[in-house]
Amino acid sequence: MADKKAERIQTSILNGVERKVLVWLAERQPRWVVSDTLTFIGSIGALLIGLGFVLASRNAAWLWLSFFGFIVNWYGDSLDGTLARVRKTPRPIYGYYIDHTVDCINEAFMFLGIGLSSYMHLSLALALFAVYLCLTVNVGTNAHLKGEFKLTYAKLGPTEFRIIAMILIAVLYFVKPLQTFSVTWDVFGKSVAMGAIDLAGIVILAILVVIYLVTIINDAKGYAKIDPMPKREGE
Repeated sequence: MADKKAERIQTSILNGVERKVLVWLAERQPRWVVSDTLTFIGSIGALLIGLGFVLASRNAAWLWLSFFGFIVNWYGDSLDGTLARVRKTPRPIYGYYIDHTVDCINEAFMFLGIGLSSYMHLSLALALFAVYLCLTVNVGTNAHLKGEFKLTYAKLGPTEFRIIAMILIAVLYFVKPLQTFSVTWDVFGKSVAMGAIDLAGIVILAILVVIYLVTIINDAKGYAKIDPMPKREGE
């Protein structure tokens, strides 16, 4: 449900294949399925992701609920806009608002779920959530100011990030030692135990911060050319 007025810029690794799959699926949806139905399904997937991580604190088998949740979330979140475009029934204003609002809620379900589990510190999960929201705000800002709806950073889009998360889940489940792995670091004079997913989260957080900083620097340079500093009188 992206903004129709903004040009969609999608250059992710799987974009070509994914687009064909989504169109194929959209053409075969029952008539009673509409974009809002799929948006709701995407939210159910986000809930399953968060719930799976919380329950996996007691039994690692629940990680597969999170794994399945990522598939459900992709299906609903990626297909809702495609369905509207295939059926030629886009609602650019309503769709844009609903899409971004629900995305933020879904991300909260996911990050809070893993933060409330035994696999990642809540503070780290919230830091990841904050940076992800910053990237989301940047997308919305550029869509409004430049008419560019850019969904990809460093050749990675939402689908690629979902796949990375699913790979991490599978590795965590099958490599049993990772479930109990722990290393203690001294953080500001306080000993903090870090698990395998904590360490992966720190790496991902560092990458996202770098991507965000590079993005805002490049965007700021571009906007400076579009909107240069006015000359003072007498210059």
